[in-house]
Amino acid sequence: MTNQPNQPNQPNQSYDPYGQQPQAWPGQGYQQGYEDPHAAQQYTQQWQGQTWETQNHQAVSAQAPDPETAILTPQSPRSPQSPRTPQEPAAPAGTDADASATGYGPATVGGNARVTDAQRARAEGRSPVIEPGMQPAALTALLGLLLAGAAAVGTYALLVPLVILQAVTAAGWFRLNGMWPARQGIALGFAGALAADAALLVSGRSPSAILGTIGVWVLLALVLQLRSHAEPDERMYGLMATVAASALAIVAGGYLAAAADAVTVGAVAVAVAVPARALPLPTPASVVVSLLAAAGAGIAMGSVTGLGTSGAFLGAGAAVCALIGHRVASYDYPSRFVHFTAGVALPLAAAAPAVYVLGRALV
Repeated sequence: MTNQPNQPNQPNQSYDPYGQQPQAWPGQGYQQGYEDPHAAQQYTQQWQGQTWETQNHQAVSAQAPDPETAILTPQSPRSPQSPRTPQEPAAPAGTDADASATGYGPATVGGNARVTDAQRARAEGRSPVIEPGMQPAALTALLGLLLAGAAAVGTYALLVPLVILQAVTAAGWFRLNGMWPARQGIALGFAGALAADAALLVSGRSPSAILGTIGVWVLLALVLQLRSHAEPDERMYGLMATVAASALAIVAGGYLAAAADAVTVGAVAVAVAVPARALPLPTPASVVVSLLAAAGAGIAMGSVTGLGTSGAFLGAGAAVCALIGHRVASYDYPSRFVHFTAGVALPLAAAAPAVYVLGRALV
């Protein structure tokens, strides 16, 4: 008869008052009637798995944590950390010193929406309209004089400054609307201007070529925007900007359709009116001075070209349209690049219809 394992007379067992079996700990071998300790270990139950904490129900590994995957928590009291909320992201190290040096706040991860210059100007009580100034006005005057001189030379000579005007008009309109870079739209508008110029030369400078080109380019811009994968609002905004830029660049071809004498008088009038508008005078006074200067330039050039005193009406009419284009180029707090593109080209481009209509009526 073999001895029972719970009897106290066994030499390898301790007395258990509750009558329970002794348990072997990991690494220990509970020997019962075995002389070989290694043979007894194969019958010994050893715990080498994971244990579970009964309150949080999270697995706790019995082995040492992997230094690459372990989550480190601050244990030292020498580096206390204040709790952060998701609304206050941590700034990168070293930004406090940079912030104190530059005067800006510390960098954050969230960022904020950009406030435009026009919105900031309105919030500060300033006007969002800034006029181009004297330097763009001087460039407008130079381009206007080039148009006047080329018109006196011949039709094909007029094409050189006219193509420059049309290219700057297309680029300046997109930049004025905050769409930059917009290479496809600028290229499309400029291509429409070149197509209108070619149609004018083929049709004997008939104004119907301008209207037909505008219609075709509106349909072309519509088709291209429908093929776009942008948002509906963005597609509509791009469509309107493309159509307007193309129309302005094509309408500038009115100098090619107008009579040579009318182009000379109108271009000189614009070249005089825009710098006069840029003088440091109050707005009403500068407008009056500009119109009077344009009328005087029209009379002077009318005596040279044969228009006589009727050149004053043509010069004044061209100046009114040029001032409208100048005002448009000043709207919504534009940048310096806008002033040197739209501010230069829009006065001359807007004056082209008046030059053609008044030239046909007066010549």
